[in-house]
Amino acid sequence: MKVHSIGNEQYRLPNKLTDFQLRIYVHLIDWKWKHLTTEAGQFRGQLYDALLPKELAADHHPLYRPIVARFLEHQKSFPFKAHRFLGHMASSQAACANLFLPMLQRPDVAARILRVAKSDLQEIATDRLDRGYRIEFWDEPDNMLGDHSRAAGTDADIAIAYYDGSHDLNLWLIEHKLTETEFTPCGGFKSKGRTEEHSCESTKDLLADPDLCYYQSARGYRYWEITLSHRNVFPPDRLLAHPDCPFKGGTNQLWRNTLLALAVEGSQSPDWPYKKVFFSVVYHPGNDALQPTLGSFQAMLGEPERSSHFPSSVLVEAAKAIEDPQMAEWIAWYEGLYYF
Repeated sequence: MKVHSIGNEQYRLPNKLTDFQLRIYVHLIDWKWKHLTTEAGQFRGQLYDALLPKELAADHHPLYRPIVARFLEHQKSFPFKAHRFLGHMASSQAACANLFLPMLQRPDVAARILRVAKSDLQEIATDRLDRGYRIEFWDEPDNMLGDHSRAAGTDADIAIAYYDGSHDLNLWLIEHKLTETEFTPCGGFKSKGRTEEHSCESTKDLLADPDLCYYQSARGYRYWEITLSHRNVFPPDRLLAHPDCPFKGGTNQLWRNTLLALAVEGSQSPDWPYKKVFFSVVYHPGNDALQPTLGSFQAMLGEPERSSHFPSSVLVEAAKAIEDPQMAEWIAWYEGLYYF
């Protein structure tokens, strides 16, 4: 913990923050002090101003009040783990719910807003998932990537089912980032179980023998199997532009989510009737740190439309254009909390 003196205030914050993280943490804490409490939360015996005290966290702050009941109802119907730090002002899970749930409670409005970022979206498929969406989505119980356990697994922060202009049923997987400066890197690359036979140093060798990947040969994950069966999406020549494994760093999370989309799209199960499945990342408009990884991953794709990214402000501005009083109330609250 580090105390930052800014203006006339002192802020108890994590030790290492980028300039953007410092700015948004201070903004979030100022909002908390004004609208909720000046009391700090505690973690491992230390006080942090961005954390909420137990009572407010138990009341599901910082979720937008009009969506709390729906959030809990959804969690009961489609069980998912609330993040450990949901009661943190910078919680990405809370920010994701705060962005999408207010509009998704009104599917007709949601379609008009979301269409700005997903041009083929014509109608929310309210007859699928839970009224058209699911938080912390994965292909339960099929586990087509083979990587889900109590401790790990690939999922999307939210999935939205929709009908396009031809009335085909599609699925949109979305990852939400707020203050994060990078996506989740490959855990296998740093795993204590990795041995000398697991090589990450040559993409050429990995393409010829995917068993060199710890996750494939030691854990049975199907990442490379799905990748190599979709050469139109992941052309080998684009992967070979990277001498060592292109998915060791932050592109790993983007890769896995795209593989989840491909697996669900290719499933023959009636549980997954989606003609096309896409993946996107939405991020805070002030967070530039993710752009290098997003650009690197996009350059690997033979079908760029499979993965896209956009700032949350795209949806906020689209909501403003509707000029709906209920949306206006949410927009004022959302911008007050997250934008500075």
